[in-house]
Amino acid sequence: MTSSVLVVLFLSLLFVVPYDKVAAQSVGVCYGTLGNNLPSRPEAVQLIQSVGFNKVRLYGPGLDALDALRKTGIEVNLGIFNVDLQRMANDASFARSWISTNIQPYLPDVNFKYITVGNEVIPHAEAQYVLPAMKNMVNALARWVSETTSRCPRPLTWGSSASPILPLKVHFPAKAAPIMGPIVQFLASTRAPLMVNVYPYFSYVGNRQAIQLDYALFTANRVVVKDPNNGLEYRNLFDAMVDSVYSAMERAGAAGVGIQVSESGWPSAGGDPAVTTIGNAQTYNQNLVRHAAQGTPKRPGPIEIFVFALFNENQKTPVGIENNWGLFYPNKQPVYPISLN
Repeated sequence: MTSSVLVVLFLSLLFVVPYDKVAAQSVGVCYGTLGNNLPSRPEAVQLIQSVGFNKVRLYGPGLDALDALRKTGIEVNLGIFNVDLQRMANDASFARSWISTNIQPYLPDVNFKYITVGNEVIPHAEAQYVLPAMKNMVNALARWVSETTSRCPRPLTWGSSASPILPLKVHFPAKAAPIMGPIVQFLASTRAPLMVNVYPYFSYVGNRQAIQLDYALFTANRVVVKDPNNGLEYRNLFDAMVDSVYSAMERAGAAGVGIQVSESGWPSAGGDPAVTTIGNAQTYNQNLVRHAAQGTPKRPGPIEIFVFALFNENQKTPVGIENNWGLFYPNKQPVYPISLN
């Protein structure tokens, strides 16, 4: 194995299987652990398997979670904690030790697919460290693969989840553009994806006068927005938001970069009682799962999506909607049913 460690390989495989299987293979779940009443890691992994998710996003290396994922076949998107970005940016040896500690001991039992550098750090203070941290991680991965070819079971892909939650725009926001431009150009040079958290919920509640609820929930039965520049038609806000990122990357000189939706979901409680309902959360997430096989008007075809989140987490702040994104309560009972087929 050579520099293919940096290459996304899953798209060509997903196009050749039936529609329902494409949807299932394109959808994972975000497993957060900010709760003091959550099930054990092995119980959580069993729950992930029971739903049929074959991908999971972890926000940082937790050794017990990785142990629980051994020999399950579940693809793992493993994040680097934001607090580690500065050190990883400034110290190339830290990137190498991070791989030695958090990847190497779990191979071949854990099916790592992505390493995610940063999460929602732009335009915050950590933003300055994202690109140098990415470069150090890329170099560390390449060096590690060259030294351990016989022991690496499959290509790893790295990416950045550095982008903010973006509204419908054709440019990156002014505060983010100086950081995002070089990042997406670097992603283009290495053929790695940009991982974007897409939340129609926040766009809707922030602008109800302009956005209708059915457009946010995937239930509009009409064209709501037509792009005057290319004639593309939009029936849901999710597609418009994802395509706005594609357009922003094109304008930044990175037209070939793909997108993985690293978070998307809808809260079931904690906000406006007419909006944050179990029914709306189920409607959004079920439609999100179905939509994974379709892609967007600008980029048709399967798109990888991670549903946020596995559990309601009682230690997230501020208290309210942040505690009510889960598919499951901490007692492992479903907040609502969801099907991956």
